[in-house]
Amino acid sequence: MKNRTGRRTYRMRERAKTQDETRERIIAATMLLHDENGVAATSFVDVAKRAGIGAATVYRHFPTPGSLVAACGAHVWKEMAPPVPQQASEVFKGIDRSEDRLQRLVDEVDAFYRRGAFRLTKAYADRHLIPELDQFLRAVEAGIAAFVHEALRGEALSDTALQLVLALMDFPVWRSIQRMMCDDMEKRRLFARLLRSAIIAAE
Repeated sequence: MKNRTGRRTYRMRERAKTQDETRERIIAATMLLHDENGVAATSFVDVAKRAGIGAATVYRHFPTPGSLVAACGAHVWKEMAPPVPQQASEVFKGIDRSEDRLQRLVDEVDAFYRRGAFRLTKAYADRHLIPELDQFLRAVEAGIAAFVHEALRGEALSDTALQLVLALMDFPVWRSIQRMMCDDMEKRRLFARLLRSAIIAAE
């Protein structure tokens, strides 16, 4: 009886391991296709073909396209390591001068955008088509907003000034700034000065 129970437990563990491996293979194939073709243009048939399995197997693991996008998003989140609200106070700890806090804000967000630029571009292109992409980007934007609020903590800003800073920290704005013909350090320095000028103009 013990041997039968042991064999059954072993088979269950092996089955679970195989299912986990298949799931990860599906996610890996999907992420490659997202990179190549975009999120909205990737179908379950494409994923199955790239993963070397049947479409029914993909559906078994991910009943809807949204559930597959969400699973990929969890992997991308770990890779990109976006700013999160819980980190904000620690990032600006010990920085007192308002100009230094603005520069730290720019440096932190710039580093994140550089890590995630390729996939963020894909996500922004299709966010209006896929709710799970919109949720992912809203979470990214919430983290950046928390950093903005912490960087400006102690400054008596109008709501207009705050909203303007948030708008300038958006990813599409950052992408436009990258086209400037100067080195990265100069871009970050100018960006911080732009934020201060925007605050002054909005007050």
